[in-house]
Order: sequence, then C-alpha cells, then structure tokens
Amino acid sequence: MNDFAKMFGEMIAQSQKMASAFNPALENFQVPAFDKLFPTMGKEQMEMLWGNTFNKDGLDSKTRLLVILAGLTAQGAQAEVPFKLTVRHALEAGATQKEIAEVIYQMSMLGGVPAMSKALELAQAVFSETQEDSE
Repeated sequence: MNDFAKMFGEMIAQSQKMASAFNPALENFQVPAFDKLFPTMGKEQMEMLWGNTFNKDGLDSKTRLLVILAGLTAQGAQAEVPFKLTVRHALEAGATQKEIAEVIYQMSMLGGVPAMSKALELAQAVFSETQEDSE
C-alpha cells in the first residue's frame, strides 16, 4: 500500500469514527442518491479540466468520458455513483445515448454480460432522469 492509499484509508476511517460519535446510526449511513447532490460540469469546464488544456492534441472530453465508461463497465459497473456521474458528464459533453450504449455493449466482451447489464441499467436510470428533467 502506498502512502497516498494509506492516508486516504485513514481519512475514511476517521470520518466513520466522527460520524459514529455524532450519531451511532450514521456509522453505516449511505446516501442512496448521493450522485444527485453534484451537478454536472459544463462542456467548457470539462474541456478545461480534462480536455485539451493540458494536451492540445489529446482526447476531447466526450471521448475521454466514453473511455472512462468503458473502464467502469469492464470492472463490473460496481461503482454506481461514479458511473452515473460519468454518464451525465458524457451526455453534457455531447455523447448520445446510443453512443453510451454502444460503449457499454462493447465492454461485454471484457467485463461479461452481467457487467454490461448492470451498466445498461445504470445508464438507463440516468437517461430516464435526464428525460424527466427536460420535460
């Protein structure tokens, strides 16, 4: 374990102790819709942070986010909150629902059908939310 991982683990442990001290019921508290607390960044912001600011010939934010979705899917789409946030950001960066679904389908060869199914379920939840928001 490197120093950063050790420090991060200690921070998590400390925050759990603090939450337990405030209220024992908070020790295992998880916010089911935690991902909805954070708005998506605009396309310009994403380009500045992850796009072409540091590497003018690098991937644009849409492509970079699709690559991230591919990796998260291949890992089994276990990290639901980051997955949903990445889908939201990819949509904001100009990816279509069809492109997102294609990336997820492609990852079935690496992560398996259960990983693909889980990822599609999470993506569909985001698609439904964004459709409701636009109505």
